[in-house]
Amino acid sequence: MNAIAYEYPEDVRAVRDGIESFLHAEVFTRHARHEALLDDDRKLYAEDGRFSPAVLDIIREIRMASAAAGYYAMCAPEQIGGAGMGHVAWFGVWEKIFHACGYKHWLGHYAVSHWAMGPSPVLAKMTPEAKRRILPDMMSGKTSMCFGLSEPGAGSDAARIKTRAVADGDGWRLSGGKIWTTNSPHAEFCIVFAVTDAERASQGKGGISAFLVPTDAPGFKVERIIKMWGSAGGDEALLHFDDVRIEPYQLVGELHRGFATAMLGVNLGRIYNSARAVGVSRWALEMGFEYTKVRQAFGHPIAEYQGVTFPLAEAAMQIHAAHLMSLNVSQLLDRGLPARKELSMTKAFAVQAGAKALDSVMQVHGAMGMTNELNLTEAYVSMRKVNIADGSNEILRRAIARAMLDGDLAL
Repeated sequence: MNAIAYEYPEDVRAVRDGIESFLHAEVFTRHARHEALLDDDRKLYAEDGRFSPAVLDIIREIRMASAAAGYYAMCAPEQIGGAGMGHVAWFGVWEKIFHACGYKHWLGHYAVSHWAMGPSPVLAKMTPEAKRRILPDMMSGKTSMCFGLSEPGAGSDAARIKTRAVADGDGWRLSGGKIWTTNSPHAEFCIVFAVTDAERASQGKGGISAFLVPTDAPGFKVERIIKMWGSAGGDEALLHFDDVRIEPYQLVGELHRGFATAMLGVNLGRIYNSARAVGVSRWALEMGFEYTKVRQAFGHPIAEYQGVTFPLAEAAMQIHAAHLMSLNVSQLLDRGLPARKELSMTKAFAVQAGAKALDSVMQVHGAMGMTNELNLTEAYVSMRKVNIADGSNEILRRAIARAMLDGDLAL
């Protein structure tokens, strides 16, 4: 039974069906085959906190298998070799992945190129030389990248970045640092946003440029892996750039106009995180409702107690609303409309609803909900983090209020 009246276009339905088959064939089987490695933090991470080489090999296998099957770069622009599918497809496929995989089969989260880790519209304006040198391996899934925007003093207010790229002959010299850079401990490239015209940047009139930098370049250093929520390792890092040489071909887009590229990435991230909230919450709620049928307390299935089922029902109401909001804003974006207010509303609502849904499902499971066995704790941690990532809930409310104060009162 389908609770959503909206029907995906035929091509999106085909991709959603195809990616589900891919997950069963390539992801679920690898989790079963490598369970001892993938489910044990002591083996998952190396001593420095990075994924172990064996885990990175499996992740690369997933990316490359997906690329060979035609899914990995489905939303990358056609001019760089992708399928050029839009925001509806982006949401629909990611929702399908997170619904099918939850956090038990987390390798599935690498089955489609994440906007900050591989081919996506963010790379649409690469130079011809960068396309020749870098793009083939990235499109095949062999290599990956990371997205260096946030800094210790510039998170939600990204325009305040301090990293500098100073002109040097026909190129630049890059100095500064980034933080919260997902995938940076493992990526071969980093798209770094740096101030190239301090005066224009200080006036909010541009002055920020984007560069695609090899992570093994002299002066590029992964200074520290950031371990989150008591984990033995992490996927985030603190980066430092010490006079890193940047060649002209590494510029992405127009000089001094990189902030638009940064915001394009952040907006893609907001759709992605809305899809993650809806998909993971559906996965968890299905577990929760099934558990209430088999768990007994005081001689009855706990499904008979309103105190147990009503929180799940409330969560289901919120996720249904988030699902509808996400489909709506994806259609608006595919029509070429900015939908800034609606995208802010959707991301904030979806991730908040997702965190509450995961909390409710964990509560229903009692002590079992806190175990690693069910993977609910990993899902909750992830959902709690995205209440901050790609625009905190407070920043998004600020954007909504500004738009409405400026006259955009449509609801």
